[in-house]
Amino acid sequence: MRVLILGSDTPLGHALVQLLARLGRHQTLLLTRAACRWKSERQAKKAVVRAKSDILVDLRISAAADGVDQLQEPDLKRCHWLAKACQRGGVNYLFTSNSRVFSGQLDRPYSEEDFPDNEAGLGAMLCRAEQLVRDGCERHLILRLGPVFSFEGTNLITQMLGQLSEQGGSLVMDNNLRGCPVAAGDAARVISALLDQLSTGLEASGIYHYCSSDTATYYEFAEAMLASASQFSDFESSAVQLQRQPEGLAPLNRSLNCSKIRNTFAIKQAPWRTAIAGIVKQYYEQQRKLESENGKGDR
Repeated sequence: MRVLILGSDTPLGHALVQLLARLGRHQTLLLTRAACRWKSERQAKKAVVRAKSDILVDLRISAAADGVDQLQEPDLKRCHWLAKACQRGGVNYLFTSNSRVFSGQLDRPYSEEDFPDNEAGLGAMLCRAEQLVRDGCERHLILRLGPVFSFEGTNLITQMLGQLSEQGGSLVMDNNLRGCPVAAGDAARVISALLDQLSTGLEASGIYHYCSSDTATYYEFAEAMLASASQFSDFESSAVQLQRQPEGLAPLNRSLNCSKIRNTFAIKQAPWRTAIAGIVKQYYEQQRKLESENGKGDR
Protein backbone atom coordinates (compact mmCIF):
# COMPACT_ATOMS: atom_id res chain seq x y z
CA MET A 1 0.00 0.00 0.00
CA ARG A 2 1.23 3.50 -0.83
CA VAL A 3 1.16 5.73 2.25
CA LEU A 4 1.58 9.52 2.12
CA ILE A 5 2.78 10.81 5.51
CA LEU A 6 2.34 14.50 6.28
CA GLY A 7 4.51 15.76 9.14
CA SER A 8 7.22 13.14 8.67
CA ASP A 9 9.63 15.37 10.62
CA THR A 10 7.52 15.40 13.81
CA PRO A 11 8.52 13.11 16.71
CA LEU A 12 5.69 10.71 15.84
CA GLY A 13 6.55 11.05 12.15
CA HIS A 14 10.16 9.99 12.76
CA ALA A 15 9.06 6.98 14.81
CA LEU A 16 6.47 5.93 12.22
CA VAL A 17 8.79 6.30 9.23
CA GLN A 18 11.50 4.22 10.96
CA LEU A 19 9.02 1.50 11.94
CA LEU A 20 7.45 1.24 8.48
CA ALA A 21 10.90 1.12 6.86
CA ARG A 22 11.94 -1.69 9.18
CA LEU A 23 8.77 -3.71 8.54
CA GLY A 24 8.82 -3.07 4.79
CA ARG A 25 5.12 -3.71 4.25
CA HIS A 26 4.17 -0.37 2.72
CA GLN A 27 5.66 2.15 0.33
CA THR A 28 5.95 5.54 2.02
CA LEU A 29 5.98 9.04 0.57
CA LEU A 30 7.07 11.76 2.99
CA LEU A 31 6.29 15.46 3.36
CA THR A 32 7.68 17.58 6.19
CA ARG A 33 5.63 20.20 8.03
CA ALA A 34 7.26 22.95 5.99
CA ALA A 35 6.40 21.18 2.72
CA CYS A 36 2.75 21.03 3.80
CA ARG A 37 2.29 24.77 4.28
CA TRP A 38 0.37 25.17 1.04
CA LYS A 39 -0.99 28.61 0.23
CA SER A 40 -3.87 27.42 -1.94
CA GLU A 41 -6.24 24.49 -2.32
CA ARG A 42 -4.75 23.81 -5.73
CA GLN A 43 -1.32 23.16 -4.20
CA ALA A 44 -2.73 20.79 -1.59
CA LYS A 45 -4.75 18.91 -4.20
CA LYS A 46 -1.69 18.59 -6.44
CA ALA A 47 0.34 17.09 -3.57
CA VAL A 48 -2.32 14.43 -2.99
CA VAL A 49 -2.77 13.65 -6.70
CA ARG A 50 0.98 13.40 -7.35
CA ALA A 51 1.47 10.97 -4.46
CA LYS A 52 -1.01 8.46 -5.93
CA SER A 53 -1.35 7.05 -2.44
CA ASP A 54 -3.95 4.69 -1.05
CA ILE A 55 -3.99 6.42 2.32
CA LEU A 56 -2.91 9.79 3.68
CA VAL A 57 -1.59 9.89 7.26
CA ASP A 58 -1.78 13.44 8.63
CA LEU A 59 0.36 14.01 11.75
CA ARG A 60 0.62 17.81 11.47
CA ILE A 61 -2.22 18.89 13.73
CA SER A 62 -1.65 16.48 16.60
CA ALA A 63 1.99 17.59 16.64
CA ALA A 64 0.81 21.11 17.43
CA ALA A 65 -1.10 19.77 20.43
CA ASP A 66 2.10 18.15 21.68
CA GLY A 67 3.99 21.43 21.49
CA VAL A 68 5.78 21.28 18.14
CA ASP A 69 4.07 24.21 16.42
CA GLN A 70 1.38 26.79 17.05
CA LEU A 71 -1.91 25.80 15.45
CA GLN A 72 -3.31 28.57 13.24
CA GLU A 73 -6.25 29.19 10.93
CA PRO A 74 -4.32 28.30 7.73
CA ASP A 75 -3.64 24.85 9.24
CA LEU A 76 -7.39 24.27 9.50
CA LYS A 77 -7.91 25.37 5.90
CA ARG A 78 -5.34 22.78 4.82
CA CYS A 79 -7.31 20.07 6.64
CA HIS A 80 -10.35 21.07 4.60
CA TRP A 81 -8.37 21.06 1.35
CA LEU A 82 -6.85 17.67 2.07
CA ALA A 83 -10.21 16.15 3.00
CA LYS A 84 -11.73 17.34 -0.28
CA ALA A 85 -8.76 16.05 -2.28
CA CYS A 86 -8.98 12.64 -0.57
CA GLN A 87 -12.73 12.51 -1.21
CA ARG A 88 -12.26 13.22 -4.93
CA GLY A 89 -9.43 10.72 -5.29
CA GLY A 90 -10.92 7.91 -3.22
CA VAL A 91 -8.01 8.13 -0.76
CA ASN A 92 -8.37 7.11 2.88
CA TYR A 93 -7.60 9.99 5.26
CA LEU A 94 -6.07 8.93 8.61
CA PHE A 95 -5.99 12.04 10.77
CA THR A 96 -4.28 12.02 14.17
CA SER A 97 -5.87 14.23 16.81
CA ASN A 98 -5.42 14.64 20.55
CA SER A 99 -7.28 14.16 23.84
CA ARG A 100 -7.28 17.95 24.24
CA VAL A 101 -10.55 18.05 22.29
CA PHE A 102 -12.12 17.26 25.68
CA SER A 103 -12.49 19.74 28.54
CA GLY A 104 -11.46 17.12 31.11
CA GLN A 105 -14.49 17.52 33.35
CA LEU A 106 -15.68 13.91 33.20
CA ASP A 107 -14.50 11.65 36.02
CA ARG A 108 -14.22 8.63 33.68
CA PRO A 109 -12.25 7.93 30.48
CA TYR A 110 -13.72 9.64 27.43
CA SER A 111 -15.21 7.40 24.74
CA GLU A 112 -15.60 8.15 21.04
CA GLU A 113 -19.29 8.85 21.62
CA ASP A 114 -18.56 11.71 24.04
CA PHE A 115 -18.94 15.17 22.53
CA PRO A 116 -15.62 17.04 22.13
CA ASP A 117 -16.43 19.91 24.49
CA ASN A 118 -13.20 21.89 24.80
CA GLU A 119 -14.19 25.40 23.75
CA ALA A 120 -10.89 27.11 24.59
CA GLY A 121 -7.71 27.72 22.60
CA LEU A 122 -5.96 24.80 21.00
CA GLY A 123 -8.61 22.30 22.07
CA ALA A 124 -11.31 24.20 20.20
CA MET A 125 -9.16 24.35 17.06
CA LEU A 126 -8.56 20.61 17.24
CA CYS A 127 -12.33 20.11 17.38
CA ARG A 128 -12.76 22.25 14.28
CA ALA A 129 -10.03 20.37 12.44
CA GLU A 130 -11.73 17.05 13.19
CA GLN A 131 -15.06 18.39 11.96
CA LEU A 132 -13.51 19.54 8.69
CA VAL A 133 -12.04 16.09 8.11
CA ARG A 134 -15.34 14.36 8.89
CA ASP A 135 -17.37 16.68 6.69
CA GLY A 136 -14.93 16.66 3.77
CA CYS A 137 -14.01 12.98 3.41
CA GLU A 138 -16.25 9.96 3.86
CA ARG A 139 -13.29 7.58 4.11
CA HIS A 140 -11.82 9.25 7.18
CA LEU A 141 -10.32 7.67 10.26
CA ILE A 142 -9.62 10.01 13.18
CA LEU A 143 -7.20 8.67 15.78
CA ARG A 144 -7.19 10.60 19.04
CA LEU A 145 -4.02 10.08 21.07
CA GLY A 146 -2.85 11.06 24.52
CA PRO A 147 0.16 13.43 24.70
CA VAL A 148 2.97 11.90 22.62
CA PHE A 149 6.46 11.95 24.13
CA SER A 150 9.82 11.27 22.51
CA PHE A 151 13.54 11.91 22.93
CA GLU A 152 13.49 14.45 20.09
CA GLY A 153 11.45 17.46 19.04
CA THR A 154 9.25 19.42 21.42
CA ASN A 155 7.16 17.30 23.79
CA LEU A 156 6.78 16.36 27.46
CA ILE A 157 10.20 14.70 27.81
CA THR A 158 12.33 17.27 25.99
CA GLN A 159 10.53 20.23 27.57
CA MET A 160 10.88 18.86 31.11
CA LEU A 161 14.50 17.80 30.78
CA GLY A 162 15.32 21.07 29.06
CA GLN A 163 13.79 23.03 31.93
CA LEU A 164 15.71 20.97 34.48
CA SER A 165 18.95 21.96 32.78
CA GLU A 166 18.06 25.60 32.19
CA GLN A 167 16.45 26.37 35.55
CA GLY A 168 19.11 25.01 37.83
CA GLY A 169 17.58 21.56 38.13
CA SER A 170 14.09 22.44 39.30
CA LEU A 171 10.61 21.64 37.97
CA VAL A 172 7.31 22.68 39.55
CA MET A 173 4.49 20.52 38.18
CA ASP A 174 0.77 20.37 38.91
CA ASN A 175 -1.14 17.29 39.99
CA ASN A 176 -4.55 18.39 38.75
CA LEU A 177 -4.83 17.13 35.16
CA ARG A 178 -4.82 13.36 34.66
CA GLY A 179 -4.21 11.82 31.25
CA CYS A 180 -2.48 8.94 29.47
CA PRO A 181 0.80 9.91 27.77
CA VAL A 182 1.90 7.80 24.78
CA ALA A 183 5.46 7.01 23.69
CA ALA A 184 6.07 7.95 20.04
CA GLY A 185 7.15 4.40 19.26
CA ASP A 186 3.94 3.03 20.74
CA ALA A 187 1.79 5.45 18.73
CA ALA A 188 3.75 4.44 15.61
CA ARG A 189 2.99 0.78 16.41
CA VAL A 190 -0.72 1.58 16.53
CA ILE A 191 -0.73 3.48 13.23
CA SER A 192 1.27 0.71 11.57
CA ALA A 193 -1.30 -1.85 12.75
CA LEU A 194 -4.11 0.29 11.36
CA LEU A 195 -2.33 0.54 8.01
CA ASP A 196 -1.79 -3.22 7.87
CA GLN A 197 -5.46 -3.93 8.39
CA LEU A 198 -6.71 -1.17 6.12
CA SER A 199 -4.46 -2.55 3.37
CA THR A 200 -6.49 -5.78 3.46
CA GLY A 201 -9.59 -3.86 2.43
CA LEU A 202 -11.09 -3.42 5.89
CA GLU A 203 -13.59 -0.56 5.91
CA ALA A 204 -13.28 1.22 9.26
CA SER A 205 -14.05 4.91 9.06
CA GLY A 206 -14.87 6.98 12.13
CA ILE A 207 -13.19 8.02 15.36
CA TYR A 208 -10.91 5.85 17.48
CA HIS A 209 -9.05 6.44 20.73
CA TYR A 210 -5.62 5.23 21.78
CA CYS A 211 -3.58 6.05 24.86
CA SER A 212 -1.32 4.21 27.30
CA SER A 213 -2.82 1.76 29.76
CA ASP A 214 -1.85 3.75 32.87
CA THR A 215 -2.80 7.32 33.74
CA ALA A 216 -0.56 10.04 35.14
CA THR A 217 -0.57 13.68 36.11
CA TYR A 218 2.24 16.00 35.01
CA TYR A 219 3.77 15.64 38.46
CA GLU A 220 3.68 11.82 38.39
CA PHE A 221 5.10 11.74 34.87
CA ALA A 222 7.92 14.12 35.85
CA GLU A 223 8.80 11.98 38.89
CA ALA A 224 9.08 8.85 36.73
CA MET A 225 11.15 10.74 34.18
CA LEU A 226 13.47 12.08 36.91
CA ALA A 227 14.07 8.56 38.23
CA SER A 228 15.41 7.58 34.81
CA ALA A 229 17.25 10.86 34.19
CA SER A 230 19.14 10.56 37.51
CA GLN A 231 21.25 7.85 35.88
CA PHE A 232 22.66 10.35 33.40
CA SER A 233 22.80 13.64 35.32
CA ASP A 234 22.97 14.78 38.93
CA PHE A 235 19.70 16.12 40.30
CA GLU A 236 18.63 17.06 43.79
CA SER A 237 15.84 15.03 45.39
CA SER A 238 13.72 18.19 45.22
CA ALA A 239 14.25 18.67 41.47
CA VAL A 240 10.56 17.93 40.85
CA GLN A 241 8.20 19.77 43.18
CA LEU A 242 4.44 19.64 43.49
CA GLN A 243 2.71 22.90 42.61
CA ARG A 244 0.18 24.11 45.18
CA GLN A 245 -3.36 24.19 43.80
CA PRO A 246 -6.09 26.64 44.87
CA GLU A 247 -8.56 25.13 47.33
CA GLY A 248 -11.72 23.81 45.75
CA LEU A 249 -10.14 23.34 42.30
CA ALA A 250 -11.82 20.37 40.63
CA PRO A 251 -9.44 17.74 39.19
CA LEU A 252 -9.43 17.32 35.42
CA ASN A 253 -9.25 14.08 33.47
CA ARG A 254 -8.36 13.53 29.79
CA SER A 255 -7.86 9.77 29.84
CA LEU A 256 -9.36 7.90 26.88
CA ASN A 257 -11.46 4.75 26.65
CA CYS A 258 -9.72 2.52 24.09
CA SER A 259 -12.12 -0.43 23.91
CA LYS A 260 -13.30 0.46 20.38
CA ILE A 261 -9.86 0.24 18.78
CA ARG A 262 -9.21 -3.00 20.66
CA ASN A 263 -12.49 -4.55 19.53
CA THR A 264 -12.17 -3.37 15.91
CA PHE A 265 -8.45 -3.76 15.24
CA ALA A 266 -7.30 -5.98 18.16
CA ILE A 267 -4.89 -3.24 19.24
CA LYS A 268 -4.03 -3.46 22.93
CA GLN A 269 -2.78 -0.64 25.13
CA ALA A 270 0.78 -0.56 26.43
CA PRO A 271 2.03 1.20 29.60
CA TRP A 272 4.04 4.39 29.17
CA ARG A 273 6.32 3.57 32.10
CA THR A 274 8.01 0.74 30.23
CA ALA A 275 9.13 3.15 27.50
CA ILE A 276 10.29 6.14 29.51
CA ALA A 277 13.72 4.81 30.57
CA GLY A 278 14.76 4.06 26.99
CA ILE A 279 13.52 7.42 25.73
CA VAL A 280 15.35 9.35 28.47
CA LYS A 281 18.54 7.42 27.59
CA GLN A 282 18.11 8.32 23.91
CA TYR A 283 17.62 11.97 24.88
CA TYR A 284 20.92 12.14 26.74
CA GLU A 285 22.75 10.23 24.00
CA GLN A 286 21.46 12.76 21.48
CA GLN A 287 22.48 15.68 23.71
CA ARG A 288 26.01 14.29 24.06
CA LYS A 289 26.20 13.82 20.30
CA LEU A 290 25.10 17.42 19.68
CA GLU A 291 27.59 18.73 22.23
CA SER A 292 30.36 16.73 20.57
CA GLU A 293 29.44 18.03 17.13
CA ASN A 294 29.25 21.61 18.38
CA GLY A 295 32.62 21.20 20.07
CA LYS A 296 34.19 20.05 16.82
CA GLY A 297 32.59 22.97 15.02
CA ASP A 298 34.12 25.46 17.44
CA ARG A 299 37.68 24.30 16.79
